[in-house]
Amino acid sequence: MNWTKRFPAIILSALLTGFLPCSITMTATAQAVKNKTPNVILIMADDLGYGDLSCYGATKLRTPYLDQLAAGGIRFTNAHSTSSTCTPSRYALMTGQYPWRRSGTGILPGDAALIVPTDRITLPKVFKNAGYHTGIVGKWHLGLGTQVEKNWNGTISPGPNETGFDYSFIFPATADRVPTVFVENHRVIGLDTTDPILVDYAKKVGDEPTGLEHPELLKMQATPGHGHNQTIVNGIGRIGYMKGGKMARWTDEEMPLTFLEESRRFIRDHRSKPFFLVYNLTEPHVPRVPSTMFKGKSGLGYRGDAILQLDWSVGQILHALDAAGIRENTIIVFTSDNGPVLDDGYMDGAVSQLNGHTPWGALRGGKYSVLEAGTRVPFIVTWPAGAKKGVSDALICQVDLLASFSALLRQRVPAGEAADSESLLPALLGESSKGRNELVEQGSTYGFLQGDWKYIVPNNGPANTDPERTNIETGNSPLPQLYHLKKDPCEKDNLASQYPGKVKEMAEALEKIKNRQQGK
Repeated sequence: MNWTKRFPAIILSALLTGFLPCSITMTATAQAVKNKTPNVILIMADDLGYGDLSCYGATKLRTPYLDQLAAGGIRFTNAHSTSSTCTPSRYALMTGQYPWRRSGTGILPGDAALIVPTDRITLPKVFKNAGYHTGIVGKWHLGLGTQVEKNWNGTISPGPNETGFDYSFIFPATADRVPTVFVENHRVIGLDTTDPILVDYAKKVGDEPTGLEHPELLKMQATPGHGHNQTIVNGIGRIGYMKGGKMARWTDEEMPLTFLEESRRFIRDHRSKPFFLVYNLTEPHVPRVPSTMFKGKSGLGYRGDAILQLDWSVGQILHALDAAGIRENTIIVFTSDNGPVLDDGYMDGAVSQLNGHTPWGALRGGKYSVLEAGTRVPFIVTWPAGAKKGVSDALICQVDLLASFSALLRQRVPAGEAADSESLLPALLGESSKGRNELVEQGSTYGFLQGDWKYIVPNNGPANTDPERTNIETGNSPLPQLYHLKKDPCEKDNLASQYPGKVKEMAEALEKIKNRQQGK
């Protein structure tokens, strides 16, 4: 496709903002490489599956920028989030601690209080302590303030800034939850003091129409029974009730592009000194409302279009680094917070227009599941100046980024903190094929990886999230499950009855990990 002819405004914007390659910046690159102090960008997708990218085997979608990233770095085939839902996996990444060790780390409503400790080490604090400028742009979903009741019209604190980020430009939770506003550092952007914001998840506030009461006002219908039928914003029913803040509300079509521009600006403003940027994409989480230039382009419905938009956004970040002359000495980590889901609350064509695409690849399960597709996610690391290229089957987890970057930057992790995080720096840099020996996976029950084996704790929960709607295998079973993932990554052959001793051994090892003391 000729983007120059079809979308000249994009090219003009790039020219005006200086985001085109320029040879005069190469001296800065040479100096940065010599100093070996890399910039680091962590790009986190939302609900992107193991099989959603062409570099991971997708044939119905092409993701050229992520393919380029994978070809220039290390593509991991056995990388995991700790959990099959977003809040807990993001908590683990930030804290270096399994989320199930702390209560209240499940999927948060949009008005939740901050759950990340402000008095303990976090991933951004590792960089901040090493002299980096730190920033986060995009989805947050780890709570704000000290309590549910908060003043959205004043200073909102504590939040990302108190957990180690010098700069934050976020929305509070998810795109399908109110409030649908941007928060820069501690304040809502574009707030009109004569139209104050009020948010409530227990009862309706104000007189704005809801999707339940007025479905005729919706431009995207909610799936019955999912709860996405409360206050309507931008023609879409949300979870939760909201009134006020009409001038501050973003629209779904422009919101991801705003996050992209903020990320590019952060790169441009901080290119002369080391920085750490977390760029949390919103795609392909619901509601999937891609920008106009991507609508209908995938042939797979809005979910496929959103993935094309995601890939393009990654490409714009690469162009920004090239323009700043710092790509050579910038580490990029790309991953997803958990596995995929199709119908997650809206009738957006994700199921009816799947057209043979398999977001989970050859794996079983998906978002919400303890099976492999719930936590095994795309994971790509590139650092042209300091990492090798290739494909790695090392067992790694996002919880390990804290210890790994602490090792890279020679930062001390306080005793008793981030104790579930292991330094896997040699594996991340392509210098070793060895990863973790053990990993605990969290779905509606626990999965435990030990070497090539996986044990799933018996659970009496439903075997499927909802056959008529979300339709994902949970991995729940009243019987123990044991799989040899090296031979059976699809978890089709339960070997528990053949190896009862192995089941007992792994169950005991899991209990020891769960009972291990982690400090306060």
